[in-house]
Amino acid sequence: MFVTPAFAQAAGAPASGGFTDILVQLVPILLLVVIFWFLIFRPQQKRVKAQQAMLGAVRRGDTVVSTGGIVGKVTKAVDGEDLEVEIAQGVKVKLVRSMIADVRSKAEPVNDNKPA
Repeated sequence: MFVTPAFAQAAGAPASGGFTDILVQLVPILLLVVIFWFLIFRPQQKRVKAQQAMLGAVRRGDTVVSTGGIVGKVTKAVDGEDLEVEIAQGVKVKLVRSMIADVRSKAEPVNDNKPA
């Protein structure tokens, strides 16, 4: 008698699918994660790998640029952290390998065993 048709339909209707509602709400978030992955994280990982490969390939005779902007020629490169770089005639400084921003010119391989 006091029940309206809309209330009667809502009370008798089964609950809608909860999983589909959650899935519909998560799809935009997942789409944003995928977009961020391909536009930001993946290219950044590629740049880091390229930088690590460049730093690992630095050897004696290479012209390098430090992150501070100092240009010099590598005079001593060992497998460790430090490089010895000549920035002027007779002026040599030690640089941490990770502070190399760019390798300007690659030198030919140096053969120390070559007879003079």
